[in-house]
Amino acid sequence: MRIKVCGMTIPEQVTTLDEMGVDLAGFIFYPKSPRYIGNKISPEKMKQVKGRIAKVGVFVNMPYEELMRTVESYRLDMVQLHGDENPVFCEKVANYVTVIKAFRLSDNDPIEWMVRSFHDASDMFMFDTLGAGYGGTGKKFDWNVLKKATIDKIFFLSGGIEPDDEEKLKEFAKERVAQKLFAVDINSKFEISAGVKDMVRVRKFVEGLRG
Repeated sequence: MRIKVCGMTIPEQVTTLDEMGVDLAGFIFYPKSPRYIGNKISPEKMKQVKGRIAKVGVFVNMPYEELMRTVESYRLDMVQLHGDENPVFCEKVANYVTVIKAFRLSDNDPIEWMVRSFHDASDMFMFDTLGAGYGGTGKKFDWNVLKKATIDKIFFLSGGIEPDDEEKLKEFAKERVAQKLFAVDINSKFEISAGVKDMVRVRKFVEGLRG
């Protein structure tokens, strides 16, 4: 199972993630986020981060031209659109870079209806917890809401995943809907402070999920 660690703000920690086999690192380009990297990692520093780890930029309603300049200057491999971006916008971005469209879900949302118009406009989906404002909430996502859905697109599972969830995730991976599960996304539950990861916790999670 692939693993994405989001909210990275320290280049050295990204290098450590790469060394422990984490597949993707997320960088938040939303100024209102406490993990906003605009004043923490410059494009020049980002280019110095080597390794196989994929760099994912997280954006919320950023204008197209600005977003594309950011993708280019930071040499991002993917973008995660976490705002109110419509299918036309997603498709326009997806012509140039891999797009993950995020959906924030509550218990009774019509998931298949919500994602339908984005199916051809994005490359992957992400399912997260509904909360006030944008971005991750840190609240636990009830994976059960996905079990009855038919999702014909590879997706990320997010929303308050925490240490000791490894066995629960392995069980979820056996569900029919999880045939399209691409990766799990972890963030705030593995931090010392906003944007600073507890690498011991992360390593234990990686080993537990893959062990």
